[in-house]
Amino acid sequence: MAMATPAPRVLADFASRTAIAQIALVVGGAAFVGIAAQVAIPLPFTPVPLTLQTFAVLLVGASLGSLRGALSMVVYLLAGMVGVPWFAEGSSGYSASFGYIVGFIVAAFIVGRLAERGATTTVLRSAGLMVVGNLAIYAVGVTWLKFAIDVDWATAMSLGVVPFLIGDAVKIALAAGLLPLAWKGLEKMQLRNN
Repeated sequence: MAMATPAPRVLADFASRTAIAQIALVVGGAAFVGIAAQVAIPLPFTPVPLTLQTFAVLLVGASLGSLRGALSMVVYLLAGMVGVPWFAEGSSGYSASFGYIVGFIVAAFIVGRLAERGATTTVLRSAGLMVVGNLAIYAVGVTWLKFAIDVDWATAMSLGVVPFLIGDAVKIALAAGLLPLAWKGLEKMQLRNN
């Protein structure tokens, strides 16, 4: 009697299930975020640059699931802390925006958990998932920013959220469109193999 393979819950479940493949997915997710962090535009009025990190973090969490997604962000954080220059603008270590990196772990886990429950198969559900992930990043990032530069909450919000709302909306729309397309493409590939 053949054992049934569980249905894929996230996109990464289509990959090989060997330990080496799983490690490669986690490290690859961290590297993707590190590369996206280099697409950065410093803003003169805030210590937080505009980057593609959040886009990458949300895609990694949604594609890898809660455990692999969160582990990817832990690898990203730890490697940056020991000197890998892959935080925004080629930096590493602590900064006023370090809380956003901590928030990436939380967001990847939450987004991954929601993705495991089928939230990436439609554009609307994917967009909702991305909004929740962004809120998690903002919550941790703005809290860190407030205390790192010793400002009130309103100032922290004006420096750490308001300048990024339009860009994050664009990134959410793009990611929300990509995820269902990826599912359809992978499902078609699986049908061809049957």
